[in-house]
Parts: sequence; C-alpha cells; structure tokens
Amino acid sequence: MNVERDILEDVQAVCNEAIGGISIEEMLRLAVERGASDLHITVPYPPSVRINGVIVPVEDAPPVTPEDAARIFEVITTETQRRTFAEQLELDFMCYLPGLARFRVNTCLQQSSLSISFRIIPLEVPTVDDLGLPKVCKNLAMKHHGLVLVTGPTGVGKTTTMAAMIRHVNECSARKVITIEDPIEYVHGRGSAMIVQRDLGSDTKSFHGALKHALRQDPDVILVGEMRDLETISAALSAAETGHLVISTLHTIGAADTIERIIDAFPPYQQQQVRLQLSLVIEGVLSQILLPRADGSGRIAAFEIMLGTFAVRNLIRESKIHQVNSILEMGSTSSMHTLAQDLKRLVTKGEINIDAGLAQMYGLPEELINCEDYF
Repeated sequence: MNVERDILEDVQAVCNEAIGGISIEEMLRLAVERGASDLHITVPYPPSVRINGVIVPVEDAPPVTPEDAARIFEVITTETQRRTFAEQLELDFMCYLPGLARFRVNTCLQQSSLSISFRIIPLEVPTVDDLGLPKVCKNLAMKHHGLVLVTGPTGVGKTTTMAAMIRHVNECSARKVITIEDPIEYVHGRGSAMIVQRDLGSDTKSFHGALKHALRQDPDVILVGEMRDLETISAALSAAETGHLVISTLHTIGAADTIERIIDAFPPYQQQQVRLQLSLVIEGVLSQILLPRADGSGRIAAFEIMLGTFAVRNLIRESKIHQVNSILEMGSTSSMHTLAQDLKRLVTKGEINIDAGLAQMYGLPEELINCEDYF
C-alpha cells in the first residue's frame, strides 16, 4: 500500500544514527541541493546520488551496513508497509519532507540486505516551457479525445512530461482529469480543472480496473501511469475510442516501435482489429531520451514526435509501420520529426556533443563513433 507520509519527525529522531553520523534527512537535502535525480542506499557502497545521469558517492559518507539500511527502512515506512514488504519482498511508496521535496521510494532485497532508492520529485509541477518541451505537448494536452503516448526508457522524465501536460490542462481549461498512478508523484494544485489523483494500491487495485470504472466518473482526460499489460492497453484504447483523451506511457523508443508494441500485445486474431482501432484514436507519440548538455550544466531531452495525421493513420491501418520514419522525416511543417533529426538539431545548436548524441541513437560507446560518418 502506498501511503504518503511526512517523515521529518521520525528522521530527526534518529538524526545522528543513520550512516556515519549523516542522517537520511541530511542526505536527502544534499541530493536536492545538488540537483540529483536519485539517492541510493545500498550495502556495501556509500550512499550515492545520481547527478546528470552519473552515480556519485556522498562525500565523507562511509559504506552502508545492513544495520544502517534496516534502520532507515524502519524510519521511513509504516507498519502496514513493512508487512507488505515482508510478504512481497518489494515495496513502492511516497514520502516527503515539508518544504523540500517528495520522494518516490523503492525498497528491495539484495544479497539478503535492504536496498533503498529515492527518486526526487519537486514540490511544484513544472510547466511545458520550464522543461523546454516541444510546443506540440500543449496542443496534444488540449485534445478532446484520442490517445497520446509518452515513451522512452526508464528514468528519462516521462512522468514529468505528462505532469507538465496536465498542468497545462489545469491552467487552460475547465475539464475533469483523472490520474491513475503507481505511485502518485507530482501533486496538482487547484486550477481551472478538477483533478482526481488515484494511487495504485491505496485507491485502486489495478490500472485496468481503475480505467474501466473511470468512464463512469465523467472524465474529460484520463492519465494512466503506464500501459503495462494487455488489459490496461485494451481499456485505454476503448476509453480513447469513446470520446476521452487518454495520456499514458510505454517503455519503447521510437514511434514505430511503440505502435508495434501495442499491436503485438494482442493475440494474432485480434491484431487487425487493433490496428483499425489504434489508427482511429492515436493523436500523438512523444518518444524521449535524456542526454548530457555539452556545457555540463545538466541534461536535455531529445524527442521523436509522431502525430495522428492522415498518412500516419493509413500506415497503421494497412500494417505498414516500417514506413512511419519516412513520414516523420518529411513532417517538419507539422511538428513531426525523427529522433535522429532532433539529435542533429541539438548538435547543431551546440546543446549536446556529437558523440553523446550518436551514442544514444545507436546504442554504442561514445569513443567508438566516428561522427563524420553520420553527419
């Protein structure tokens, strides 16, 4: 069960007993101040933070012992959460420190000791402009029906992109938005929209069950944290088909792979029907990755963008997904482009190094790439 809680009082109670006199509160504050995305507590390594994609040990912190990890786990969890962990040996939940940040926490076992990962979630939901996202994100967020997918590997900011899109809806229209998340990361404040946020585990038992019942709750927009199984994908397609805007994620890279993944999730005898259904509801696929900035100041997102144009819908319907990239390459006037085109744009602007961009695109070590072969 994901129960968000204020851990400040409990943390202060063991302030000098965490790891070598450095409390978990101090480590979390340090991680936030240094702009880290994550804090990791894992035996036998020192506490470490991820900054611009790189794991960096906390300065002067000794290696974590099994006792250290167990003590921190005791501090940040409730009795109910500890029972859940004892049964499942896995636990995801949210906690927060007032005035600092919220934290998505995962706890697991490794070599019979606890490993704890904190993902840092800012208290304020960022805007599309704050993040430098493509302007098309605003247009897609304001669609009245259809399916919008934000895709990419783990840890590239898919949830943050979706949160920024929902913030845009909240600022611009009086709609009802229902989010189904595991767990709830960004909390949306009051605005023009009514936003109902449901937590998987605490508020509902499954994505597909919550999605099915959401249709009776008069939503305009439904955000599904992840389309992770056939039932959820099917329910999302049906919701989009019945006049709702559905926004969700998949762990795919590239628009064509995303379409193929959805279709392949269904048994062969249903796939032609799904192609037709998907061709009717798809509004856009935003496939994103994060790369280090050339000046070392952080990371920047690169996108592949596919929109539900007539040509794209026709390719999906006729099972010619392999031709999608050709449409994207010629779609600059309609805001569509491939990931390779966006990487080239970032390189040309000096935002990223050529080697970093190409390494990401081809999955190769940077030092093996001869940039002149590609540009």
